[in-house]
Amino acid sequence: MKVIIVGGGIGGLTTALMLHARGIDCEIYEQADAVRELGVGINTLPHAIKELKDLSLLERLDAVGIRTYELFYTNRFGQEIWREPRGTDAGYEVPQFSIHRGRLQAVIYQAVRARLGESRIHTGHRLGAYTQDESGVTAYFFGRHGSHIATARGDILVGADGINSKVRETLFPNEGHAAWNGIMLWRGALDWPAFLTGRSMIVAGGLAAKFVCYPIAEGSRPDHKLTNWAVTAKVSDDGGPPPAKEDWSRAGRMEDLVPHIQRFSISHVNACALIEATPEFWEYPMCDRDPLPRWSHGRVTLLGDAAHPMYPVGSNGASQAILDARCLADRLVTAEHARHALWAYEQERLPMTAQLIHMNRRGGPEGVIDVVEELAPDGFSNIDDVLSYEDRKAIVRGYASTAGFAREQVNRAA
Repeated sequence: MKVIIVGGGIGGLTTALMLHARGIDCEIYEQADAVRELGVGINTLPHAIKELKDLSLLERLDAVGIRTYELFYTNRFGQEIWREPRGTDAGYEVPQFSIHRGRLQAVIYQAVRARLGESRIHTGHRLGAYTQDESGVTAYFFGRHGSHIATARGDILVGADGINSKVRETLFPNEGHAAWNGIMLWRGALDWPAFLTGRSMIVAGGLAAKFVCYPIAEGSRPDHKLTNWAVTAKVSDDGGPPPAKEDWSRAGRMEDLVPHIQRFSISHVNACALIEATPEFWEYPMCDRDPLPRWSHGRVTLLGDAAHPMYPVGSNGASQAILDARCLADRLVTAEHARHALWAYEQERLPMTAQLIHMNRRGGPEGVIDVVEELAPDGFSNIDDVLSYEDRKAIVRGYASTAGFAREQVNRAA
């Protein structure tokens, strides 16, 4: 069997490693001229890290990321709403990693280069079109100046080419642009004094704006960490097209951000000082797409953000792409026919990710701080008087169950 993978992001690269581990030949076609370390910080959850550990990548991840110890949800005044241990400190066999998105991608990319060889990775190749017949798929790729540079033939084609997927557009030509909810996301990272345990994550705020902060790598000194921050704020009505293409490398402006960060007063981290000291940061409109009725059409299927782009809440974008890769590889190695494998992969992965898209639109696990802000916008004396422990638990753990990483955690919270 031969698989054509369109897209060299986390999903596409992980798919290549999964296929190679099962003896399935594949080649990756990426439209960018190089696989670059784009983005800032993300969290990758234990169920996804388990899959990367099975690919013998845990040691490399430890070298470039931080094993997340605990998560706090607070209001904008820093009052605690929910706290829980994470990863191995919550009883999982493998950690949760807070990590630079580009460094995570680089770890997987270097493994692909070493195991599959440079000849299986083609950068500067933009998919123009593909055709399929009874025996396979033919894909046509073009260079940056528009000339045809390669034709690939395989048994199946996997579209792992992101939220603006050419493969998805071909399958669903009338879908239109990605949907923007009117929320802008700003992200940056800076070498900064460690806070709390040095492995803690804070999500603060509510409906109007949120502030997220966590370390993603060791810092310049033992008491410093490379600290990722993110701010989200409603800046427009939802339902319209995004203000610009979803691009992780579009620079943000401080004057757009300052009115929103002045809302926060968190004792553990001076949000204003951290953000104002960051020399450059990026903005990104929070976009997603409605769940599709199907991903697989004959010998062609979708994976990762091409299949299920979702809002970046709940630490699930990259994690779900990794789970897609494992599932697809398993189905391909066990099914009698490639098309049946794609159908089985879709049956397993589409319903769960569709539900996550809808849950993320409602705030995901972070919805617990939205509820509290609505009930107590000026703060509280006792959180249980605002929202009971069981109600808070239902929001947070209900999401974890849907996302596939829930378990009875070891009770190590304060």
